[in-house]
Amino acid sequence: MNKFELLGLNTALLKAIEDMGFTEPSEVQEKAIPILLQEETDMVALAQTGTGKTAAFGFPLIQKINIDSKKTQGLILSPTRELCLQITNELQNYSKYARGLNTVAIYGGASITDQANQIKRGAQIIVATPGRMQDMVNRRLVDISSIDYCVLDEADEMLNMGFFEDITAILSHTPKEKSTWLFSATMPKEVSVIAKKFMNNPVEITVGTKNKSTSNVSHEYYVVNARDRYAALKRLSDANPDIFSVVFCRTKRDTQKVAEQLIEDGYNAAALHGDLSQNQRDLVMKSFRARQIQTLVATDVAARGIDVDDITHVIHYQLPDEPEIYTHRSGRTGRAGKSGVSMVIAAKSEVRKIKGIERIIGQTFEKKEIPDGMEICEVQLFHLANQIKNTEINHEIDTYLPGINEVLEDFSKEELIKKFFSVEFTRFFNYYNNASDLNAKTSGDTYQDAGDSTRFFINVGVKDDFDWMSLKDFLKETLELGRDDVNRVEVKNNFSFFNVDAAIKDKVIATFEDFEYQGRQVNVEITKSSPRGGGGGGGGGRRKFDGDSKKRKSFDKPKSFDKSSSSSGKGRRRSSDSSDAGKSKKGGGRSGNIESSIQRRRSKK
Repeated sequence: MNKFELLGLNTALLKAIEDMGFTEPSEVQEKAIPILLQEETDMVALAQTGTGKTAAFGFPLIQKINIDSKKTQGLILSPTRELCLQITNELQNYSKYARGLNTVAIYGGASITDQANQIKRGAQIIVATPGRMQDMVNRRLVDISSIDYCVLDEADEMLNMGFFEDITAILSHTPKEKSTWLFSATMPKEVSVIAKKFMNNPVEITVGTKNKSTSNVSHEYYVVNARDRYAALKRLSDANPDIFSVVFCRTKRDTQKVAEQLIEDGYNAAALHGDLSQNQRDLVMKSFRARQIQTLVATDVAARGIDVDDITHVIHYQLPDEPEIYTHRSGRTGRAGKSGVSMVIAAKSEVRKIKGIERIIGQTFEKKEIPDGMEICEVQLFHLANQIKNTEINHEIDTYLPGINEVLEDFSKEELIKKFFSVEFTRFFNYYNNASDLNAKTSGDTYQDAGDSTRFFINVGVKDDFDWMSLKDFLKETLELGRDDVNRVEVKNNFSFFNVDAAIKDKVIATFEDFEYQGRQVNVEITKSSPRGGGGGGGGGRRKFDGDSKKRKSFDKPKSFDKSSSSSGKGRRRSSDSSDAGKSKKGGGRSGNIESSIQRRRSKK
């Protein structure tokens, strides 16, 4: 007997469920469906990604819709167009035997006129992204004033993406007496605000524990120096030959860069981010589902639409800014009852962040070592042996065997095996022979500033329109580092301080030699001590700058470095040729403790 029959679903749905091969409901489906079918109630359901939330609200919604009426009765809001299309496709599969039920997807990047026409023809259920839905409401292209049901899917992610105002505006156009079903992986306070403002005594169901990660996923982290992050990614991929993974980066730029590097190095990889057209995104996802792409490098936003159950690994090339986002990322693997691995490639400064994530997800990370070159060669060698063992013989080659035997007749069995395996093994051996150890030296599990980090003075500050966040972005971009590779940024009025890994201090000095910003020279110097006991890392007097140098570097501050765009998003962009550029004076010679001498000079003014 199909256990879905016990939930109270009608014949049309049960027939569709049977066609899809579902026999047993997931925990969230088992808890949510009977309540939503039997009662007209609001609901808050907390469950991880990949636990079957779409069916948990989709089955009851389809059964409750009045097919004889063409008016819009159900609205589902989801964070991205990929997820919007995924939900629409699933609902259409669920309702294949509910003739007359029409589900329409509303999302950006497609013709708003075509979408409006689809709604006019009759759409009992609309699945929409918040931005496009709000646009259509404002243009009066859609009427949601008499809907019966509103579903907020991946509510935490929608709010994390900045859709709070859109969601509240959309909900203000819906009737108060509707039923609202909120489905979310985590329960941050923003989700609680929505629940309190727009829901009436909601029933709450929780699968697992709030904000906790699924037990099907194991969590590992590898500590490397910032400059070795990409090399570590390649080694982890090579050490897992059957890997089918999603690699997460924070920004679109890093996502594209890492994907391009992997492709250049011979990996089956592709990028998925917001700068791709819808057609490009569809092609990438089609190739990924077909396993023509083995490694998908994605931003957090773009990955919301990934509907693939067989992902073996999630690799965090960079940790997210919010710990809750880690839960969403790791939920891409370990789906549909399968096990998965979540790997973090961490700079030393990120280890303390991992401890915070452990507390939120309720699981412990295992600290592991990046494998050395010979370990990878061994793994690849035995992987090749197993591939040969499991390969079905193609008898089309039988006619060529006499000629092949003649070519190879002078070799023994052992020699043939060695030669055969050397064809593949030599490539890995040559690459990894004498490969360096990528594991960063740490003291236990805690990052230590002293001795590992170098503190720098830089003669830009608040007067140059920087705050700590925009200066950190500026330094990251200029030095081509990860965001967490620049730390302990301290911004003063005319100058600032920052720390980087001691191993790249020469790169910092070389980058800023003869460097101009907004029409004046930028001076960076290593401090001899740190006000908080940080790792000075050596002396380093004032760098000499040639004012007439023809090789002087220049950097006009782009919009992404504007402190307004780096923080709240409000404020005005400062022009790169601002007349204020010359207001900060070039510093004279400095000796001894740079920070204290600068402070003394400022007090004299």
